[in-house]
Amino acid sequence: LMNGTLSLVIAATKNHSVRVEEYLMRLLVVFVLLFAGPAMAEPVEYSLPDMDGKMHSLADYKGKWVIVNYWATWCPPCQEEIPDLVNFHDSHKDHDAVVLGINLEDVGEEQLESFVESFLISYPILRSEPLATTPLGLIPGLPTTYIVAPDGSPVARQVGPVTSKQLEDYIASKQKAAS
Repeated sequence: LMNGTLSLVIAATKNHSVRVEEYLMRLLVVFVLLFAGPAMAEPVEYSLPDMDGKMHSLADYKGKWVIVNYWATWCPPCQEEIPDLVNFHDSHKDHDAVVLGINLEDVGEEQLESFVESFLISYPILRSEPLATTPLGLIPGLPTTYIVAPDGSPVARQVGPVTSKQLEDYIASKQKAAS
């Protein structure tokens, strides 16, 4: 009985190990398809108000890469990526790319303004009600970041935090492929 139980445990462990490997391979494939694949769609028109009520549209940024980052104040991974998004935006806003932060929660204006000030967020913060799907696509979790090409078409999505280096590397690879 002991050998039978041990064999069952070993078989279950091997089976679990195979499932983990399959999951990791699928995750890698999804990452490659989303972060390095061809354009996902035609240009998208999308407008939302910022914290002052001014409307921002993807068309306003045509000719630049637009990093659309969906986030919430209560989300620790969102908070973690903010300094990288600020650095990326500040380094690129005057020539080839911008960040648009879209706050996806029902939070008061004062609380949101306080949060933005405390995190020294320099990119535009737009307001949206919490949604599972947007004109750019699904929001399976926060943070979710879409990369929109200069022609206005979404070309990549990352669920989870992004870094300035990931964004710069992705844009550089797309620019290199286009030349």
